[in-house]
Amino acid sequence: METSMFCYQCEQALHGTGCVRVGVCGKDPQVAALQDLLVYELEGLALQAVAVLDRGETIPSDIDRLVMEALFATLTNVNFDGADIIDLIQDVTAARRTLREMYGLHPAADLHTNEEAIRAAAAKVDIRPQAETAVDIQSLKDTLLYGLKGMAAYAYHAAVLGLQDPEVNHFFYRGLAALTDRTLQLNDVLDLMMAFGQVNLKAMALLDQANTGTYGHPEPTHALVSKRKGPFIVVSGHDLHDLKELLEQTAGKGINVYTHGEMLPALAYPGLKKYPHLIGNYGTAWHNQQHEFDSLPGAILMTTNCLMKPRPSYQDRIFSTGVVGYPGMTHIPSRGGKKDFTPVIQKTLELGGWTEDEPEKRILIGFGRSATLSHAEEIINAVKTGQIKHFFLVGGCDGAKSSRSYYTEFAEKTPPDSVILTLACGKFRFNDRDFGTVAGLPRLLDVGQCNDAYSAIQIALALAEAFNCGVNDLPLTLVLSWYEQKAVCILLTLLSLGIKNIYLGPSLPAFLSPNVVQYLVEQFGIRPITSAEKDLADILVPA
Repeated sequence: METSMFCYQCEQALHGTGCVRVGVCGKDPQVAALQDLLVYELEGLALQAVAVLDRGETIPSDIDRLVMEALFATLTNVNFDGADIIDLIQDVTAARRTLREMYGLHPAADLHTNEEAIRAAAAKVDIRPQAETAVDIQSLKDTLLYGLKGMAAYAYHAAVLGLQDPEVNHFFYRGLAALTDRTLQLNDVLDLMMAFGQVNLKAMALLDQANTGTYGHPEPTHALVSKRKGPFIVVSGHDLHDLKELLEQTAGKGINVYTHGEMLPALAYPGLKKYPHLIGNYGTAWHNQQHEFDSLPGAILMTTNCLMKPRPSYQDRIFSTGVVGYPGMTHIPSRGGKKDFTPVIQKTLELGGWTEDEPEKRILIGFGRSATLSHAEEIINAVKTGQIKHFFLVGGCDGAKSSRSYYTEFAEKTPPDSVILTLACGKFRFNDRDFGTVAGLPRLLDVGQCNDAYSAIQIALALAEAFNCGVNDLPLTLVLSWYEQKAVCILLTLLSLGIKNIYLGPSLPAFLSPNVVQYLVEQFGIRPITSAEKDLADILVPA
């Protein structure tokens, strides 16, 4: 297999253009090529599925689930294990054969079954065939693909909890099939992207329904962020079901469970916080994990994306589950819908944990849409009386770039008569600061993880309805940080809702061509961030 690659799906793309020798994320050229082949095979499966759907037939549910899982595995910082990707390619190949046999479709070409054939095909596959001949169309198609990857993560989490939506499932096929259509013009792909944004809203609503229906609505909670002595497990990622299973299996064993990164909001769900050994949160955002896990005397469980290459110092005590994978890392599989976390528990007890307590420190979380809108009348009155003059949504993905200090500075410079809504791991830049109160409410309202973006959208829509205006007419500004593909699907949903004048950073996506960027600026008022001081001055200028 060739030693070169090309990947520009995340914000840390090398030199702002793309990774060509090895991914900044740590993905090697072989895995990058295999992931491209997986996408290529998914496109082939989608073409067959669209033919089936157009006949009025249905796709087997296990194939729907496979598409979510396979796309999810290609997200940034999810699966670095080539063997896992090869298994998924073989599963997709088998699914293509199943559809062909079930519905009498024409034989599909290039079905790769053994590892040697798969690796040979991966060295040759090109999933960006219009990169040189139609730059802007390829840019839009890449954007759509990354949006589909992000939506796959949301749909996967909802499916784990038993909820699926046929419209969401079908759009995976129609979107993937469209990526192969060279007759599409710019307006065709733009229309498809806006349609995708609306379907992704349904996927986010489905996940919200799955989480809140299973664990209750998040409630304001003073979450512990200091250490307690004793054995412990740190759980990172986004999958609440994995956390629930682990809590059940560790109950009564003298083990404390800490959330990490995007798992922090789990501490606010009634159905999870009822476990007394779900004790608090350890650490900050995903990109600090190598430092934070380096000398940790406890076990670590990675449930979804945001995995970084483990250092040798903790390689024997970090475990993966779900779609996450890394060569040599112990993986906890699902068998019969259940997972056995015994290896994690045994390692935890062997390590012993922290030997003493830290002074207690807590932060306030749990302001999902239910908790926030329970104060709707107070918020509306505070706006009408001038106590609250502006709302800022400052959040999104975090990352290692020093320029991300912008978001800390921005939050700290917001005026005292404003409210800061935040969500996703970008909040770790400032969620330990004391912003005080306004109109009797906390100025900083933590809406949750990136999977809770639907909650933030519903808060904005509810405020717009209360004031009988559009979202763009509210004293509300979105200041977003992006990193990976879930941020892409959220952005496309916001644009499909007509939301304009979004401040976006720390840099613009490398996959947006100059013409596409110009279109987004002209049509939607997308604003690349500059400096916190300048952007705040522009936002707060008197009308």
